[in-house]
Formats: sequence, C-alpha cells, structure tokens
Amino acid sequence: MIISFTQDDGTVERLSTDDLSAREAAAIEEALGDVQWTRVEALLQLQDPTAMLATVWAFRRRTDPELVFGDFDVPGFKRRLKVRITREEIEDALTNLMVQALSTQAEDTQIDVLTPHLRKLADDPADVDAALDGLGKGHLANRRQVSGD
Repeated sequence: MIISFTQDDGTVERLSTDDLSAREAAAIEEALGDVQWTRVEALLQLQDPTAMLATVWAFRRRTDPELVFGDFDVPGFKRRLKVRITREEIEDALTNLMVQALSTQAEDTQIDVLTPHLRKLADDPADVDAALDGLGKGHLANRRQVSGD
C-alpha cells in the first residue's frame, strides 16, 4: 500500500508499506494495540487515521529514533493522508475473488461489485483494467467503459 503524505509546502511524499522492515511493522502493530499485520492492512484500506498515523510515524522514526507514537501527529490528516493500493494488491484481490466465485459461477457479478471499490483505492486506476485483462476478464473493464458507469 502507498500512503501519500502531503507536506506543508504541498509536496507529496509517498510511503510504501513494502519498504517497512519487520521491526517497523511490529512497531505499528504495537502502536495500534497489538493487532496483527493483516488487520493493520485492512485498517489502512479503510483510511483509518490511527493506522495511517502509525505508518507515517514508523517511517519518521528512521530519522528520529526517539520519536514517541503518543507525541506524533499530522494536523489536517483528512486532506494530507491518503492510502492507495498497488497493482499487485489489486491483482491479489481479484484473484482471491475469482477463486471464491468460481464455485458459484458468479465471478463476473462479484467482480462488477468489487471493481468500483478497487478503482477508488487504486494508486493508478488503470491498474484495475490491467489486472482484469491479466485474469482474462478484460471484457468487464470494457463493458464498464462502454456502458458509461
């Protein structure tokens, strides 16, 4: 996941959870009350302010190891922090959906339901169409564009 952090001067810093060390991830888990990393990821996808703050804090500790989570804040977080998912995460979500849906023969319907959410979360919305193409479901992206949805 990518956390976009708009600085006071308007520049945008992009922080990827893929760049975190295991210790940094553990520190984020601890800061959030000893939650598991999968829950941290879910909270980030939901734009949870504490999860976003903890992630930025973990990156800031690289240059300020004494920085205490309870003392760290990002004023105006709603306009300054955003979480987006990468193409790999989009592909994982669609693949998991396909595996679950194959047993019900309703994969196209389920993908249609999930696609708007993935587009909203995607760092690059075009990655959703590329992931659909990769799954052999490119017709769903084309149908969405043709119908004007």
